[in-house]
Amino acid sequence: MGRKSLILLFHALFSILYPRFLHCIVTAGPTFEPLDEVRRLTNFSTGRLGSELVNFLAERGHEVTLLIGEQATYRGERNAGHVETFTTTRDLRERLQALAAQPVGAVFHAAAVSDFTFGKIWLRSSQGALTELKAGKISTRQGTLLAELVPTPKIIEELRIWFPKARLVGWKYEVDGERNDVIRQAKKQMAECLTDACVTNGPAYGPGFGLVGQDGEVAHLADTGALFEELERLVRG
Repeated sequence: MGRKSLILLFHALFSILYPRFLHCIVTAGPTFEPLDEVRRLTNFSTGRLGSELVNFLAERGHEVTLLIGEQATYRGERNAGHVETFTTTRDLRERLQALAAQPVGAVFHAAAVSDFTFGKIWLRSSQGALTELKAGKISTRQGTLLAELVPTPKIIEELRIWFPKARLVGWKYEVDGERNDVIRQAKKQMAECLTDACVTNGPAYGPGFGLVGQDGEVAHLADTGALFEELERLVRG
């Protein structure tokens, strides 16, 4: 065997014995948006899927940073090298942006980010007149209130700016519609946000998960174990 062949063989064996490990960021769990100092708008995300993905990636040798929502109810293992807790959408955004200064190989944006935050709150009189309210704790004795819901910034739209060389994976959880509807929305998200893949799930998708790749092909995965295997294979390239 010639010298060149030996070198190629060495590199092949090295790749098998010492696979490519990456710094991965996983976001998981819900954000919340305060109505006042006591009440919050949030969602039902538990943070379980993201936490279990962290454990899977860590077992495969990757360095993992977990950003987990303060309101996440899942209390299983979180084997991340570094864990940060986020609160609001703004807080999660700032934490992700701060991590952009580090070398990052992949970002799995599984957090359930609030679509809306509160704007102004009004008291409506019996005559229909509106009076803006501001209080640390808005009293229910004041009567019927109207709350303005303002769309929050789409964090996923900024990930490519912050992590230009990383593999980016988004999520699309939908309740209404059918499987093809969710897949179309996933492809739209990828085109608009320049992500590398999108995981689809929820009642509209049905049992299991879909993984939409850059080529537009959709892999149906029956459970989280199969999903995690494909995601890890994706980030290794």
